[in-house]
Amino acid sequence: MATLKLPAHVPAPSGDAEQLRKAFEGWGTNESLIIDILAHRNSAQRNKIRQTYAEAYGDDLLKSLNEELSSDFERSVLLWTLDPAERDAYLANESTKRLTSSNWVIMEIACTRSSLDLFKARQAYHARHKKSIEEDVAHHTTGDYRKLLVPLVSAFRYDGDEVNQTLAKSEAKILHEKISEKAYNDEEIIRILSTRSKAQINATLNHYNNAFGNAINKDLKADPNDEFLKFLRSTIKCLTTPEKHFEKVLRLAINKLGTDEWALTRVVTTRAEVDMERIKEEYHRRNSVPLDRAIAGDTSGDYQKMLLHLIGHGDV
Repeated sequence: MATLKLPAHVPAPSGDAEQLRKAFEGWGTNESLIIDILAHRNSAQRNKIRQTYAEAYGDDLLKSLNEELSSDFERSVLLWTLDPAERDAYLANESTKRLTSSNWVIMEIACTRSSLDLFKARQAYHARHKKSIEEDVAHHTTGDYRKLLVPLVSAFRYDGDEVNQTLAKSEAKILHEKISEKAYNDEEIIRILSTRSKAQINATLNHYNNAFGNAINKDLKADPNDEFLKFLRSTIKCLTTPEKHFEKVLRLAINKLGTDEWALTRVVTTRAEVDMERIKEEYHRRNSVPLDRAIAGDTSGDYQKMLLHLIGHGDV
């Protein structure tokens, strides 16, 4: 499901580090060489390159990239080069700041990562910011959003496929009762969404659909102008069909009057090693246009090349 393409023979980290050093030297930065290397290495290989680069040259590769690159291309390369847990910690922290705050990005991280990946992100947050992600989320969100987000980012849900159908039936009934009462922030809804495995939630929602005749997200459209209801629908989508959530983020990012490069960069860099192939399929199905063509038509230069390589369109 990943779109990351690795060369048949991956060079030693020392060779990659040396080539990157050369890309920074001279009168102009060799952006193509940076893309050719970093956009075709997995997270473990990128971490090793960073370690080797620091040992060989006494510099942090991220600092060198920051000094040599600029604009959206710089952001895409820096985000991609980060270890996934570091990247999630960075994105979560950015999402709690006043000017870049986004409950949606925090929810996205909490709901689309595996339990272990979310745990690693919380560890990275501790190390990077000397406090917990739960602390910052609780401090910077309010009301219903805080009530839902704190347990979501605190979760360590079971990741297996086993399902209890009896439990699914009973919890489908609970969800229907609370939604019928318009008790959208009820503790029972939050408990189910923040503690049950994704397989169990899928089973519960299947029972909901079969027993009550509607998909749950249709029943959560009772008030189209209710922002928390939109948020709750997206939470469920992230937990059950993340490719549909990310397709919508990409569609909105690309189809706006001005491209939302931050959203576009975030999705491509966080999903290229996970499920970007599935997201591409969903994007094509929903928009009748391949994602690579949409990105090529909406971006340019080295930024465009970096994104296209990450979604599997560039040569190795």
